[in-house]
Amino acid sequence: MTAIAVTIAGSDSGGGAGIQADLKTFGGMGVYGASVVTALTAQNTRGVMGVYDVPPAFIAAQIDAVFSDLKVGAVKIGMLSKTATIEVVAEGLDRYKQTNVVLDPVMVASSGDRLLKPDAVETLRKLLFPRALVVTPNLPEAAALLDTGIAGNEDEMRQQAERLLKLGAKAVLIKGGHGTGNESVDLLVEPGAVTRLVAPRFVTRNTHGTGCTLSSAIAAGLAKGLPLAEAALAAKSYVTQAIAAADRLKVGSGDASSHGPVHHFYRWW
Repeated sequence: MTAIAVTIAGSDSGGGAGIQADLKTFGGMGVYGASVVTALTAQNTRGVMGVYDVPPAFIAAQIDAVFSDLKVGAVKIGMLSKTATIEVVAEGLDRYKQTNVVLDPVMVASSGDRLLKPDAVETLRKLLFPRALVVTPNLPEAAALLDTGIAGNEDEMRQQAERLLKLGAKAVLIKGGHGTGNESVDLLVEPGAVTRLVAPRFVTRNTHGTGCTLSSAIAAGLAKGLPLAEAALAAKSYVTQAIAAADRLKVGSGDASSHGPVHHFYRWW
């Protein structure tokens, strides 16, 4: 049986993040990818120019079309910009009994543009955390979800992850990519266990879509039957190599303050 993963997320017209990054990642990791589009963005390597939310009824129609036909092994959830969208996605997960759910709480784009409306944050915590196998916030997202300061070291990262566990998720992968130092350290925190995911930190401005890529890579591993910790380790390796090869891509005309894409297909070209 072919391993299948589904991304429920927003579209990035520039191709670096969102469902485009997710589908590239699924393909790069040997998994068939399908998608449910929750929002359309007009964006490129210079920033986000506009966002159009897909009506909730049509999101539900996409969910029904995909999950009624495909044998889905894992679901990655990304950009859900408003409360009604979160509610319809939660209902869909229940309707099709999805448990291998990777929730990437996308709140702000790399450019600084807000992608999650402030009034939807509580709905995200209440409805989707309990339905997630793992939640994958970066340091600023974890701080925003907890209404606290950004973690400055691994002890603080672990403490924040443990607080997020109390919101209902089975596990939290708190990402250290926004930190400093020669190593990029993520912590996979589960009840009674902590796994360090360590990789070299590469100096590049081409980091657009790294969060999407990591969470969809975890979903790809889960779709292939890997346990969560193994899926997270494989995903960390994949995204690290995609970042390391990112400067081989010459995409867009963004300036030094903008972010280009990572190289999802580094293994082939």
